[in-house]
Amino acid sequence: MHFPSDDELMAGPNAFDGVDLDALVEDEDSQSAASDEWDDDVDEAQMQADIADLKALRDEANAGAGLLAPDYPDDFRAGFVSIVGRPNVGKSTLTNALVGHKVAITSGRPETTRHNIRGIVHRPQSQLVLVDTPGYHRPRTLLGKRLNDMVREALAEVDCVVFCLPANQRIGPGDQFIARELRDIRRPIIAVATKCDTVPRERVMKHLIAIERLGEWAAIVPVSSHEGKGIDTLIDVLSQHVPLSPPLYPADDITDESRDTLIAEFIREAALEGIHDELPHSLAVQVEEIIERPAREGDTRKPLLDVHVNVYVERDSQKAIIIGRRGARLKEIGTKARAQIEELLGRRIYLDLHVRTAKDWQSDPKMLGRLGF
Repeated sequence: MHFPSDDELMAGPNAFDGVDLDALVEDEDSQSAASDEWDDDVDEAQMQADIADLKALRDEANAGAGLLAPDYPDDFRAGFVSIVGRPNVGKSTLTNALVGHKVAITSGRPETTRHNIRGIVHRPQSQLVLVDTPGYHRPRTLLGKRLNDMVREALAEVDCVVFCLPANQRIGPGDQFIARELRDIRRPIIAVATKCDTVPRERVMKHLIAIERLGEWAAIVPVSSHEGKGIDTLIDVLSQHVPLSPPLYPADDITDESRDTLIAEFIREAALEGIHDELPHSLAVQVEEIIERPAREGDTRKPLLDVHVNVYVERDSQKAIIIGRRGARLKEIGTKARAQIEELLGRRIYLDLHVRTAKDWQSDPKMLGRLGF
């Protein structure tokens, strides 16, 4: 059984349309004059109160009518676009370039993205909701399997797919595997050659030819996310492949990620810089709580926020790497992350980082659930 939402109820027909509630008083007077039995059974004061209530309900229903019809062109298009590819092919950097703001963390380490992060692109004639997915890979842990599941779920729920293939790498078995997987997706697939600024033009042309031979694509677009080249072209192409639809998000939204998720990602990004190859996969961050301090007397500024965060690793030796000598490394992580978190929250914060060991958490179902995987 389907229960209508508040929006569906408000969008439905108004039961009071066409009803002249003011005339009900006159009708009641005429009917009372024609029937002595009516006068005996009905309290006139109660009738007046009931009519006033009906008027209020009518006015409330009509008041929201203008809010339910946002102003957008008849040919407006909007839809969800999934961005897929192997780990470290520039998906998150491309997402940020398309949105025009940083909504996904980036690093030179593979498997940086661990959530389906949504970024929203606004244009006068279209709105694109980008779903930046984890790198599709051969899983070695339960976490890896769940990340691949996130990619599959994203592919099943979108209107269009972007397949990223970096120009500075030859097309390999991983790309061929993803291309085969995409053949079963009944959605327009746009092949995007990323990182085109890192190689000569001749290499880009060869890469585009190789992409064309790899499969059947709705379009092939070369881009440079760092230089912004090809970004507007890609937005135009994607806008043509999403359905006619009203906007899906308000015009000022750039992401629907939660506050805690963004904070955790900023910290993990700072922690990924300059650490050993094996450690990024073992690193997880969870915001435990955010508490506002009591306001100081005479201080007109907003009170400080205490942000308590747990940073998890799998072994004690990794814990020592994150903390660093005399806590120097952990302090550096906090300093880099704090600026982004304060910008996000619009508040001064005290960042309290605790590094904890959770042995083999990547394969522990309970721990993965606690971390949101």
